[in-house]
Amino acid sequence: MVEETLFLKFLGKDNPIIRVIDFLIDNEAFDYSKTEIAKGAGISRTTLLKIWKTLENLGIVVETRRVGRAKMYKLNKNNPIVQKFIELDNAISEYYAKKCTEITVKR
Repeated sequence: MVEETLFLKFLGKDNPIIRVIDFLIDNEAFDYSKTEIAKGAGISRTTLLKIWKTLENLGIVVETRRVGRAKMYKLNKNNPIVQKFIELDNAISEYYAKKCTEITVKR
């Protein structure tokens, strides 16, 4: 089972596109095959294939290389939509960190 991140708690865990973006934000240093992305996002490969064209057409993901027959992908950090998602993820993390600090200090 995939751990529910703050990003997913805030935006909802039922949207497969959000799940994929969350996985790729959390693992932005690496590239992945579609199978690895589906597994990491906690969705089926069939579901990933249904949303893949949207991810590609919006420029959310980019192909980085090929390993044998497998194409590897990562988050397109040059895309303005992706940049806003990263900003949102950072803002959510900062908000919750501040909230946790306040709770700890009050005790």
